[in-house]
Amino acid sequence: MRLYLSSFRLGDHPEHLVRLIDRPGPVAVVANAMDFAAPDVRQAAVRLELDALAEVGLAAVEVDLREHTDDAAGWLERLDRHPALWLRGGNVFVLRSALQASGADAAIMELVGRDRVVLAGYSAGPCVLGPTLHGLETVDDVTQVERTYGREPVWAGLGVLAHLFVPHVDSPAHPETADCSRLAERYRREHVDHRALRDGQALVVEGGAERVV
Repeated sequence: MRLYLSSFRLGDHPEHLVRLIDRPGPVAVVANAMDFAAPDVRQAAVRLELDALAEVGLAAVEVDLREHTDDAAGWLERLDRHPALWLRGGNVFVLRSALQASGADAAIMELVGRDRVVLAGYSAGPCVLGPTLHGLETVDDVTQVERTYGREPVWAGLGVLAHLFVPHVDSPAHPETADCSRLAERYRREHVDHRALRDGQALVVEGGAERVV
């Protein structure tokens, strides 16, 4: 298993992401965490990711989960064409709903389990990988799922991580830092296993070993 999970954007050490990628092909940018936004805002958000990845030498294309639904087998074939998946930040509940409705969540779990892809991203992207989304409603608006898709939210995470992920902690430049810092403190009080990262930091997982860079 190879993961590069950043608190915000590419973080301060994107060379670790580049190093983890072991085969050719464009990185698949999954930006469905921004599906709640106006189309022009969403498109600008996608462009930001494509440009940022290009700056570190990685070709990238958007893969929109809304293009196919309830098609896990199809997603397995499509996503296997990419050496890495980049889960963009936004609303974690919107992203989780899109993953489930499309069937891409099952495909991602299989590809990660077979070590076929590097799973990467920031903010909502890593947050969706934990065992549950409970607690994150204090940071992201869970009602966006109903307004965006007309569906109930999904509270179970993908379970790629055995612990929860809290971004933007002690990061004054980020508008969510106060909410995220309070959530991390709550998890500490309640003895909930989690990793709290500041903007600039990333959690790198290779096999069974993980470290913060």
